[in-house]
Amino acid sequence: MNADSQVVLPADPRAGYCAHEQEIRRAIDRVLAAGNYILGAEVAAFEEEFAAYLGAGHCVGVASGTDALRLALTASGVLPGDGVITVAHTAVATVAAIEAAGAAPILVDVDPATQTLEPDRLEDALAEFGETAIQVKAVLPVHLYGRPADLPAILDVTARRGLVVIEDCAQSHGARIAGGCTGTFGTASGFSFYPTKNLPALGDGGGVVTDNEALAERVRSLREYGWKQRYVSEISGTNSRLDEMQAAILRVRLKWLDGENERRREIAACYSDRLRNLPLVLPSIPDNGSHVYHQYVVQSERRDDLRAFLNARGIKTLIHYPVPVHLQPAYRGKVCVHRGGLGHTERLASRILSLPMHPFLTEIQVERVVEEIATFFT
Repeated sequence: MNADSQVVLPADPRAGYCAHEQEIRRAIDRVLAAGNYILGAEVAAFEEEFAAYLGAGHCVGVASGTDALRLALTASGVLPGDGVITVAHTAVATVAAIEAAGAAPILVDVDPATQTLEPDRLEDALAEFGETAIQVKAVLPVHLYGRPADLPAILDVTARRGLVVIEDCAQSHGARIAGGCTGTFGTASGFSFYPTKNLPALGDGGGVVTDNEALAERVRSLREYGWKQRYVSEISGTNSRLDEMQAAILRVRLKWLDGENERRREIAACYSDRLRNLPLVLPSIPDNGSHVYHQYVVQSERRDDLRAFLNARGIKTLIHYPVPVHLQPAYRGKVCVHRGGLGHTERLASRILSLPMHPFLTEIQVERVVEEIATFFT
């Protein structure tokens, strides 16, 4: 059977490894030969290279994207009990990171077009919670599916109130808005290098990005037990270190990030062109930025039937995310929700479908996807 006629995966980390296998193996061999496996030369080099790529002052490698958000919040001065505004239409990791920092998540609805934090609702939430005992200290916008949130409008709101802004960039490596890369606008940002991300490791990994040197130094201390001098904790810290192997692999993949993001855009353009006359809502493109299509997410009133139809034909899809955070068992009735409600978020959860999207899809596979979707609606 021809490979293109087999199952079409929604993401394919192995294909990314195979595409760069020789470079990755050389990087791994270099680490093994060097004999230093935690926070060594590879981590330092990756931190410098990724910060330079983004146009940021500092990157600090940590163990995961969740840890990156948690440590960024703590290093930015967010204290236990402080309120942090974010969205429910996101991976639960966003809210888990806020809780891990000891802060109180406050959930606000998304703009139905961008599926990211709606600035007007942010303004109203700040007014609402300004009248309660919860002190809102930070806002955590999520750049979802590779599409930047409306940072200029969000920052206009937060700047007037002196709030910390931590960008969740787990899905937006290389995306741009208002002339800059996501991750370079807020007080700090958190990136994930999970194997399915646009910039992937072959295991867990994350990074905190900031222009603030003092904040970067706090994160470096926090990620390793609060040390400045080895074995002497100046502050209470934790263990959240990016290892040398993953850093070396990330250095390889970083060289290919722009090209692979461009391939994602080519696939997205094909999807959008071929699906535009079908009863689907397609992703929106920011007027003042670029989308990097970590996911290509459509909306359909017949989502579940469409998904079953595609699955039966060997086309695998995913739902990002099937249950909004505030409706999940661990959080239902236990997190603060903006008085405006989360109607857009709840409606999206019943309609969204992530089509196969990764830079190693072939033209034949992309064609199969669009043809089968067209057949479903015929």
